[in-house]
Amino acid sequence: MAWAVAATVVVTILIGTFAPASHGRSGHGAAAIDASCAEWSDGCTICQRYGEETACSLPGIACVPQAKQCLRHSGG
Repeated sequence: MAWAVAATVVVTILIGTFAPASHGRSGHGAAAIDASCAEWSDGCTICQRYGEETACSLPGIACVPQAKQCLRHSGG
């Protein structure tokens, strides 16, 4: 039984690592945010801009997104 659980965990990790990323939600709407905004949130996720790339947190359980709001502008 323990081997089956361990194998399931390993397979899940490998799928998450090697599966192609979904490009439809890349940046969680970075294009909709002013280019001077370095950090924004929709109440569910927080995203930060790193040059041309963005990184976002995962949404909470049963979160209902609101309008995106800039939390911090570049340089400040």
